[in-house]
Amino acid sequence: MPNLIIGQSGGPTAVINASLAGAFSAAKEKGIKTVYGMQHGIKGFLRGETVVLDEILGSDENIELLKRTPASFLGSCRFKLPDVDGDCEIYEQIFSRLHALDIGYFLYIGGNDSMDTIKKLSEYASIVGSDVKFIGVPKTIDNDLAVTDHSPGFGSAAKYIATVVRELVCDCRVYDVEAVTILEIMGRNAGWLTASAALARSRDCEGADLIYLPEKPFDEEEFIAKVRTLAAKKHSVVVVISEGIRTADGKLLCERGENDSSVDAFGHKIMSGAGKYLETSIRKRIRGIKCRSVELSTPQRCASHFASLTDINEAFAVGAEAACAAVSGESGKVVIFVRKSDSPYECATELRDVHEIANVERKVPDEWICDGYVTDDVVRYIRPLIQGELSPIIEDGVPKMIRL
Repeated sequence: MPNLIIGQSGGPTAVINASLAGAFSAAKEKGIKTVYGMQHGIKGFLRGETVVLDEILGSDENIELLKRTPASFLGSCRFKLPDVDGDCEIYEQIFSRLHALDIGYFLYIGGNDSMDTIKKLSEYASIVGSDVKFIGVPKTIDNDLAVTDHSPGFGSAAKYIATVVRELVCDCRVYDVEAVTILEIMGRNAGWLTASAALARSRDCEGADLIYLPEKPFDEEEFIAKVRTLAAKKHSVVVVISEGIRTADGKLLCERGENDSSVDAFGHKIMSGAGKYLETSIRKRIRGIKCRSVELSTPQRCASHFASLTDINEAFAVGAEAACAAVSGESGKVVIFVRKSDSPYECATELRDVHEIANVERKVPDEWICDGYVTDDVVRYIRPLIQGELSPIIEDGVPKMIRL
């Protein structure tokens, strides 16, 4: 039986390593002799950077630590492969390395752009008649992968955001002064993460007052009017926004007054500053009110100390399913979730063609977004994904982790 190799790509999540643990465990159960890991994704693989995971993950303790360790254990990258019908030199190099390591199964854990890598590699394999099997393992805190009910990583990020919003609302009640607090959440085009702030509202917490997603045009005049009205009724106003909110003309709010055109390897705009812009606008237009903006940034994706147990278990499951699918002969596929029930929550895994998923963005449905907030449908959809916790393994008072 040939060997198997696994890579991680794109932005990490709190549970991306649970998928690695699941894939490794299933591969060994299927009789794979050697499981390799590519360091820094396909980019590192092209440089010959691989490790033998059998030498690192050979104990139950290390598997358990891996499930509790945030970020990408193997390292990550943002690297776009050229079109298959173009220059094939890079593909020849990749397949030459695969052949040298006797790789028959290739798993890639990632989001939209990573599924593009699986799509292109499986297409090239068909063109040249290669027997290597390519399977995509979903992950993204943005929850924007098409076809699947949800993506591993989102549940834990949603749990973290809902918790932070509850804590922030409590803190904002401390002083009896008129104040507005703006919380900026990750989300370029899809507002799933920002929508999860709605889970903070409960019997013991009023939650955020306003929630704005990038799916709907942002009207600054209406926003200022809403804040002014709310501030006249209560001394503390909490607003949650996506970093990618745009005005009706499609211009990002974070670009107002700026000319920064920085982009990543896939041409995505590097964004930050929508909250700070609105903070300045409120200060100027609503005199005498205190205003501050808070950007959650990276902790949204790496807070493994309070990850969702449901998310961890599902991340492990899709990794295991990917390994089993590859060994059974599947290729050019992605493992997805199909929800069977909300209450009690029940979800199953299936395989779908990568062409249905790669480079397709899934957004929050319009009917789930109302005027400056979201509907109860969002809460019903997300709530099951944040259930349960996996206690950290503590050493010297802090969580113990594993590193390469």
